[in-house]
Amino acid sequence: MITITLMGQLQTAEGERELACEVAEPQTIRALIQKQAKPIRYVLQLAREKKLMVTVNTKIASLDSVVKDGDAIRLVSHDGLGGTGLGPSF
Repeated sequence: MITITLMGQLQTAEGERELACEVAEPQTIRALIQKQAKPIRYVLQLAREKKLMVTVNTKIASLDSVVKDGDAIRLVSHDGLGGTGLGPSF
């Protein structure tokens, strides 16, 4: 099982901050998020806008990092200016 923890103001559509994901084989964080579909789909948009920081087991990572059973992912949004990155783009 892989745990995804949403930090700061990030949360699922239901207001949850942690997701447990069963995985059969190693895969990229991007693929794992895409499989979550609706609850955290907006996370990929934040990543496209370069407003997302990712860690795996406390090490800085990217959406292309490969994760496996037992890993812990943390996602936090930012705007590069100390804000959350969840507001409108300038």
